[in-house]
Amino acid sequence: MKGIEMMDNFKLVTDSACELDDDLIKFFDAETVPFSMMLENVNYIDDDHLDVRNFVKAMKQSKHVPKSACPSPEAFAEKFRKAKNVFCTTISSHLSGCYNSAMLAKEMVEQEGGHRVHIFDSWSATAGEIAICIKIKECIEAHMDYDAVVEKVTEFRNGMRTFFILESLDNLIKNGRMNKIVGYVASAMSLRPIMTAPGGEIKLFEKARGSVRAFTRLVELIGECHKDFSDRTLVITHCNNERQASFIKAEAQKLYNFKDICVMPTRGLASMYADDGGVVIAF
Repeated sequence: MKGIEMMDNFKLVTDSACELDDDLIKFFDAETVPFSMMLENVNYIDDDHLDVRNFVKAMKQSKHVPKSACPSPEAFAEKFRKAKNVFCTTISSHLSGCYNSAMLAKEMVEQEGGHRVHIFDSWSATAGEIAICIKIKECIEAHMDYDAVVEKVTEFRNGMRTFFILESLDNLIKNGRMNKIVGYVASAMSLRPIMTAPGGEIKLFEKARGSVRAFTRLVELIGECHKDFSDRTLVITHCNNERQASFIKAEAQKLYNFKDICVMPTRGLASMYADDGGVVIAF
């Protein structure tokens, strides 16, 4: 019964590096705390009003690299105060100061009393954050208490795998999100790099010659990570690349026994780093 009681005062908060579908929003009364992105002296807020396609188009037309700013602690605290039991997931602390901002908000709100907040450093972004949110939902549906949810989801996060293929690594490199030398080597010789993020740090996993081989190899890599996927959801996010996202979904349905496959378009921040055509998977 403890888990059922907890549901009455429960909330999920994410940053806008995470894409939430209607089911997650409704289940958790979930809310997103937006990043902001600056490009050509225009400040873009990564909320529901952002036209992501126009933002990506503006990036293509600009000679400048967009910059991002993470939400303030107070922006998180405002959401945390709305429930007694709060879970929050953020983009990897290796990629942004967002996790630290959320942790400061947690301290503020818990000192005020009447609230319990846990922040999950996703060690990922976009698809990885969604996968963690789905796992939290599954734990609550299993009537786990708060501490059990933290333990189970942390265990899942520790074993979660994230892979991605981007048309360009320039925004990641120029914003200091990955090593310049590794990034430029990964992009050299017209090879398509398959990237990963162990412990939340972006690394080159391997290179494939051409897009067809790269995305075929991405599907193969799923089967090299686990054998049984019956308790896992494959999450696929993409920036204007529904074709390759659909290919991954179709092939994964043929080859693996995922209990579900979720496909979502990226929001503003993930689109800024994934750039046009980028695809991210997590499971």
